[in-house]
Amino acid sequence: MAPYKQPAPPKELSGYLEALARVMFQAGISWRVVEAKWPGIRKAFSGFDVQRVAKFRAADINRLMADTRVIRNRKKLEAVRENAKEMLALDTEYRGFKRYLDSLGDFEATKKDLHKHFAFVGDAGSWYFLWSVGRKVPARHEE
Repeated sequence: MAPYKQPAPPKELSGYLEALARVMFQAGISWRVVEAKWPGIRKAFSGFDVQRVAKFRAADINRLMADTRVIRNRKKLEAVRENAKEMLALDTEYRGFKRYLDSLGDFEATKKDLHKHFAFVGDAGSWYFLWSVGRKVPARHEE
């Protein structure tokens, strides 16, 4: 089986948030379920407009909890909002989210920093997030 072609880095901050959210929702859930619900999730999160998502209030999270288009896990829904806030802060501090990622060094250092800053991003999620935003990652060995 031929390997998948690695995606190009996002041109907008929303692309980074969308990739991160996909990793978060896939944690502990079948990728097929996430894939099937993704168009609804994307729409419910305003196309992952980071500024808008960071401003979501409790009422917005409650609205999402009642929305059958999304995966209704309150902790993950709240984490998308909190991760959007963190992404905005890092984007401002480093004058670009790509610059933040560039500043981290090798894969292990980057993975550790992602764990520190973002919720629901474990080891496999870090690998997939970095791969999906066009970053260099070590080869994965299937067991």
